[in-house]
Amino acid sequence: MKFISSRFAALSLLLPSALPAADFVAERAQVLALGQLTTPPAMAPAAGYGHEAGMRAIFFDATPWKGKPTKVFAWLGLPESRDGKVPGVVLVHGGGGTAFKEWVQKWNAHGFAAIAIAVEGQTDERIPGAPAGAAWQRHAFGGPARSGIYGDFAEPLADQWMFHAVADTVLANSLLRAQPGVDAARVGVCGISWGGVITSTVVGIDARFAFGIPIYGCGALDRAADNYVRALKDNALYREVWEPLLRLPRATMPLLWLTGPRDAHFPLEVQQLCYRAASGPRMISVPFDMKHGHGAGWNPPDSYAFAKAVVETGRPWAREVAQDVRDGTARVTFEVAGAVGAATLVFRRGADWEQFPAELETSSSHATATAIVPPGTIAYYFNLEASGTILSSELRAVTIRSASP
Repeated sequence: MKFISSRFAALSLLLPSALPAADFVAERAQVLALGQLTTPPAMAPAAGYGHEAGMRAIFFDATPWKGKPTKVFAWLGLPESRDGKVPGVVLVHGGGGTAFKEWVQKWNAHGFAAIAIAVEGQTDERIPGAPAGAAWQRHAFGGPARSGIYGDFAEPLADQWMFHAVADTVLANSLLRAQPGVDAARVGVCGISWGGVITSTVVGIDARFAFGIPIYGCGALDRAADNYVRALKDNALYREVWEPLLRLPRATMPLLWLTGPRDAHFPLEVQQLCYRAASGPRMISVPFDMKHGHGAGWNPPDSYAFAKAVVETGRPWAREVAQDVRDGTARVTFEVAGAVGAATLVFRRGADWEQFPAELETSSSHATATAIVPPGTIAYYFNLEASGTILSSELRAVTIRSASP
């Protein structure tokens, strides 16, 4: 297999690997140029894996690391039954994860072609007795593994893990779009946790994606959980080069932001900074009991319903059109395509989130939820349930005080 192709050689002329530490403008251009990896990479079957029901394990060529060729392990699958060309999705795992065959199968069952990539130079074979976070065997042509929270920032930019993770995602998009039976105009990207961070980054780099679904992960990490704040407080490269907020205004495709209100890694306030920065249509889904994890991220129906609506109609199935709070009563109105069944107010007035039913009024195209906000509330949002999916309003930070005696 030929690992270093002419496109990588051409890209290297645009992306010098050794830049002055403070040359942030040139480094941002170097990251943005990853969107030029539009030629499908060469791929080959991964030895030792059988084919089953349209699924195959593969390796595909990727960008050089420290001057050596690399390739990426992935699971690639198409729906068993299809009528014409199908939409697709690139799947990016989070910390401790890999290219999950099960995730591909779930998207295939919803009518999507899918490719799940391993972005730390690993396969999906477990290391016997390995501790959590180091569970997967590396292969001989793997690129860099993640080093903490942008912990490799002193390395040349083209040798850093996020550089390769983004490049791998763009290349996977190019590969999936080129597969027979896949509609190249309807391929999106979905990532969980660190995969959500990668997704939040890549949607501002590769404009070909038809939709994006960051699950948990987002930008503004230097304002997120304490471990991120500590790791990034002195990391100028993150703020000036890798911060997803730098490029989210370039993301014009529809985005779904799916998370839980108690997520310890990516608070709702920092996710809000990101969904407001993106310039395309957006939906927000914050199920009250959603936990953090790969299964917890891919099992809910929300990502599949959102993607189906986008590839079938060109837009999300709902959008928030108005929200206000007056005299202690909060209200939100959505434009919806489909029935909405119930509404709740989710609010925080202490350390934890609470919820109670809200009033719901519906018409053929709109749904309005109303609730009295409890005194002492510091933040709230509404959840509307629709056929098992959750439609959430934007987070609202506000203090409602008790009436004076």
